[in-house]
Amino acid sequence: MTVTSGTEILRYTAFSTDPAGGNPAGVVLDASALDERRMLAVAAELGYSETAFLTGRTGEGAYTIRYFSPKAEVPFCGHATVATAVALAERDGPGELEFATSAGAVPVSVVREGGELRATLTSVEPYVADADPADVAEALAALGWTAAELDSALPPRIAYAGARHLVLAAATRARLADLDYDFARLEALMQRTDLTTVQLVWREAGRTFHVRDPFPVGGVVEDPATGAAAAAFGAYARDLGLVPPAAVLTLHQGADMGRPGTLTVELRPGDTRVRVSGTGARIG
Repeated sequence: MTVTSGTEILRYTAFSTDPAGGNPAGVVLDASALDERRMLAVAAELGYSETAFLTGRTGEGAYTIRYFSPKAEVPFCGHATVATAVALAERDGPGELEFATSAGAVPVSVVREGGELRATLTSVEPYVADADPADVAEALAALGWTAAELDSALPPRIAYAGARHLVLAAATRARLADLDYDFARLEALMQRTDLTTVQLVWREAGRTFHVRDPFPVGGVVEDPATGAAAAAFGAYARDLGLVPPAAVLTLHQGADMGRPGTLTVELRPGDTRVRVSGTGARIG
């Protein structure tokens, strides 16, 4: 796919080696000729939850990057970052990259493991904050959930690692699987509270979680694999003491949409930033 200027638009999936799994993203490795209006138009035409645009090169392996959903620009997108890193590694070989995002600098390391490329991004400085009870109640109403269906061991919080997410934990896998929400109502709440997604979580055991991310503010019902939310959730899990200071979490996402993917979240002692890694594959 190309735009009128001849700029090539690539399609990759992130957090899966199967093009039919994970989260698809558009990738434009040279968007220097595109203005904001055209980038938004490209993202809307593709219809993926995000498209990444490399708008400039600032050094060896260093780029400025912007992310657009079909409806608006977003400050940071993890899966499109992974997709872009894999695309660059296919072109230039594995190595160290750094992306200058509107949320801050995001280093990415790409390695080849058994013939597959794996990208690991390091988030910007995260934070976790209390969620307003009224906002939580409104989110539950929009989702059609009740407070009794939440896991009391994982209380609602706002988590940030480049973008803001409301974390809500379901008490059962069945509750997580049954997602049929009021799109307009949830979108209105998210616009008012500056949320990128709602991170819905179910803890299977220990460090293994299943997650889903409604994304109405981006113009899509659900994001199949959400790297930014995974990074934010890593900060959430550490802040609540759900895992040790040094921990690797496995997040399964997309199975309920027929696009299964796996996100690996790493926490390191003495480093408050969160690392998220996953594979990627070109679509088509």
